[in-house]
Amino acid sequence: MLGFLLLCGHGLLVSAGIADNPALSQAQTNFSERQTSYRKEPENVHAAWQYARACFDLADFATNRSQRAELAEQGIGACRQALARESNSAPSHYYLGLNLGQLARTRMLGALRLVNEMEKEFTTASLLNSNLDYAGADRALGLLYRDAPTFGSIGSRTKAREHLLRARDLAPQFPENGLILIESELKWNDRNSARSELMKLEERLPKARAEFSGPAWAASWADWDARLTVLRKTLPDVARSDSLH
Repeated sequence: MLGFLLLCGHGLLVSAGIADNPALSQAQTNFSERQTSYRKEPENVHAAWQYARACFDLADFATNRSQRAELAEQGIGACRQALARESNSAPSHYYLGLNLGQLARTRMLGALRLVNEMEKEFTTASLLNSNLDYAGADRALGLLYRDAPTFGSIGSRTKAREHLLRARDLAPQFPENGLILIESELKWNDRNSARSELMKLEERLPKARAEFSGPAWAASWADWDARLTVLRKTLPDVARSDSLH
């Protein structure tokens, strides 16, 4: 139900537990730096949500539930302290929602309760700054509505499509938004919409590769290219305007 969390942010999407993983090393370094900054200025709202983002990214590499939960709790605490000082901080609401999601991944019975809180935080973040993290709040809401159960929870295909389309419209240049929309349309057995969206994504890819370039985006492109390969095989009649690296 909560596997969507690996897709919400623009951060690190590589499997955990690989000793020589450069993405993991980058996440660890960033976490250490952000933690130091936050501890020096715990009242600084910017430092708080930057630390929360680092907690979320590093939690993707956790090798067990307790490790993931510990990182998530640190991120949650930082965001709650930031919101106590600045209640209209969109990044604090957004990264609170993402870290609540990491925490939900470590729980069974308590996960559904956290889903409602995540919905609230992402909705608030979207209202405050819809462009944050390339429409990250709407991307997260779309995945949340898509993957949550429809019975006893907030799952809704209508709401999911609404927010995924909005994320695509707000930040069409960000490949993640297009990929998630296409994957969702296929999940809903709407191949015509998926085919149309893949054609649009293919047209945007050359510019996207230029905009999101460098070591910081290497892990993301590894993930995006792998998913593109699957989509191209699933929808082979879509002409390509981009070549894989």
